Amino acid sequence: MSTNEIHLPAGLPLLSRGKHRSPRKGACFMELASVLAGEKWSDHPACTHPLLAALARQVNDYTSDAGRQRLARLIPSVIGMTGDDAHLDARIALRCATTALPVVSAERQRVMAVAVLAADRVLAELDHRPAAPLEEASARALAEVPDAARWAERFAGGMELSTTGFVRRSAPSIVRHAVAGIALACVSDPDGMLHDLLVAVVDDCTALLEPAAVAQPAEVAQPVPAPAHG
Repeated sequence: MSTNEIHLPAGLPLLSRGKHRSPRKGACFMELASVLAGEKWSDHPACTHPLLAALARQVNDYTSDAGRQRLARLIPSVIGMTGDDAHLDARIALRCATTALPVVSAERQRVMAVAVLAADRVLAELDHRPAAPLEEASARALAEVPDAARWAERFAGGMELSTTGFVRRSAPSIVRHAVAGIALACVSDPDGMLHDLLVAVVDDCTALLEPAAVAQPAEVAQPVPAPAHG
């Protein structure tokens, strides 16, 4: 079992597709997260980054009825995963795009290839390295679909990107297209791919958020005065 998979308390409603007015009608992934976080019943709780929550809702809805209950063990792992750093949005989008690109249908591959280039570029700019080469995972995913990669490179060559526009519009679109593409892909276990994608995104977010949480006490700690002698 992954470290992200945790046993939930008994008595919670089973996961099902869509939005629900109350637990009596069922629950989606993020609605159960809101309950476990002690928030008001909602599929948009404050405890989880909006794009991660969007991914979780879509994975919940695109996973088959047979495979959906396995997702429940991941719910606690998204609680507290939030922040306003644009690295989170770009990293989530890039993970979704690189995962989907090699398996989605040919008509979706161009969209995902452009998504890989865009998310990778935004991350480079956020890190103040705009001329940096592609990340290894980005280059590897693009190498698996050379025709789509060449088309995307031509298209993205003149593409203007702003971090604000990417976070507001591009990243949510990338997540939607990636999840739908994986769910409809000709792979042996799309449910497993969606589950593993959510696990990988949570791990990415943890890697971004934990260093800040660990560093905070050191930043505010005050030196202990030496005892007086006399």
